[in-house]
Parts: sequence; C-alpha cells; structure tokens
Amino acid sequence: MSPARGGPQKIPRPPGARAGDDAPWANVPVEGRRAIGLARVRPVLEALGPPRRPESLMPRATPAGVLVTLFEEDGETRVVLTRRTTTLPSHRGEVSFPGGKVLVGEDPRTAALREAEEEIGLSPAVVEVVAELDHLATVASRFVLAPFAGLLTARPALTPNPSEVDRAFDVSLAELLQDDVFHEERWDIFDEERPVFFFDLVGDTVWGATARILYQLLALLTVGDVPKDAL
Repeated sequence: MSPARGGPQKIPRPPGARAGDDAPWANVPVEGRRAIGLARVRPVLEALGPPRRPESLMPRATPAGVLVTLFEEDGETRVVLTRRTTTLPSHRGEVSFPGGKVLVGEDPRTAALREAEEEIGLSPAVVEVVAELDHLATVASRFVLAPFAGLLTARPALTPNPSEVDRAFDVSLAELLQDDVFHEERWDIFDEERPVFFFDLVGDTVWGATARILYQLLALLTVGDVPKDAL
C-alpha cells in the first residue's frame, strides 16, 4: 500500500472553492515525464526570455528572491524544498523555496542566494544560476517574488537553520508530474477567480506561491509554455 499523500499544512480554503483544470502535462505520455535529467532542463531554462511581471502584482509589495535549486541523481532532476518552522511570523509550517526579502543594496538574485545559505547552508559558490522565472505575488505576506533557477553538480549537503527551517528535503520532478500528485482548485480572490495549485507529497502539501513556481517550471519542461492565468 502506498503511503498517504498530503500533509499538515493548513489550507485557508474559502467557501465556494471548486475543482480547476487538469495539469498542462496531463496528456503528456508517462514516458515523457520520467528521466528528466539536467541535460533536458538546462536548455529549456537557458532559452527563457525576460520574466513576465503580471499587471496584477500588488503595488507597494516587498520585493523578494527565492532559489529553485535543481540537481540530478540517478538520471532524475530533483528540486530542493524546505518546510518552514511553526514559529515564524508568516507562512508557518508551509513548504517553500529558500528565499526572502531584498535588503538595501541587494538585487533579488543576491537575496535568493544569501537566504539559501542562511536557511539551509547552501554556498552560493556551488550554485549556477541559469534563469529567472516569471515573477509572482503573495497575497497574505505581500511579497513580489523573483524565482531564480540554480543548478548544482551533485546532491548538496544541507544544514537547516533551526530558527527558520523545520527540515530541508528534495523531490524528483518525475514524482511531481505523477497524476495523483497535482490538482488545481479555483478560488475567488478579491472578486476574481484565480487558480490555486497543490502538490500532495508524502507528508506535506505544497501550495500557494511555491506550488505556482513548481507549476511554472513543470509546464515549461513538459509543454513549453505556462498558461497566462497561472501567475
């Protein structure tokens, strides 16, 4: 019997939430969702143009950078995630990418690399940043996130900062692309219907901005584009 999927994360699902669309990769043959090595990932990311900055981004929101760290093991690309501690002021216990707000004198890329080192002990010297993904906004904490894709040559030895990170872990892109892992819901947010994405892992549910970034990455790798309303 397979382990149960989903985790303890509290989902503030509003009344009237309803099922959304299938994943963009739903019709991609299973073979096309497996054995996604960095040789397939790198050219897709390096070919990206300037990131999109949707008009719906909140004015006066705080700029932040996050690091989408990718490495290959046994022919599969894996992505590094963290579970935040329950003592943080926002997004308690949520699954996220390492990252944080841009400090004075920094740009979002520098902030993403600095925060990854502070949160999980990942040295910027071992990260090859190859792309900047489309920006997105978080409603609750009012951040505008700039995600940066960084490649590693090997599995990293991570040291979570216990004041911020409950645990650091990684998951293969092939697992994220499985049919029973992803689902979309439609929520009414500020009088506008918006897609909300979920990835049910064993022991954790990834949703919110982190799920949107994963969705963006997986859509690019499998179908070559990201639906406009996904940002």
